[in-house]
Amino acid sequence: MTLDDGTYTAVIDRFEADQAVLLVEDEDGALCGEVVADRAELPEAGQHVDAVLTIAVEAGELRTATYEEAETKRRTEQVRDRFDQLSERLSSDKGDGDRTE
Repeated sequence: MTLDDGTYTAVIDRFEADQAVLLVEDEDGALCGEVVADRAELPEAGQHVDAVLTIAVEAGELRTATYEEAETKRRTEQVRDRFDQLSERLSSDKGDGDRTE
């Protein structure tokens, strides 16, 4: 899928050699495409998996990328909180099966 020219939020999904694969989100946060870019085109601080970037796309190619440190931290904490909640739920579920009635 080719992206329209514009500004998007993107998350680094993975690196393949010297290329970065960015998952691009629409205004609602839904996945709307991906962009492959040279790792060297990305801001140094944002060259890691799950980094959130604001990108500009022209003719289907990355033109600019800005690392969004605060948004990256917010999303990381949100994922960690969800994991902790699931962990707690699994721990309490385990204990329920050990009871005798």
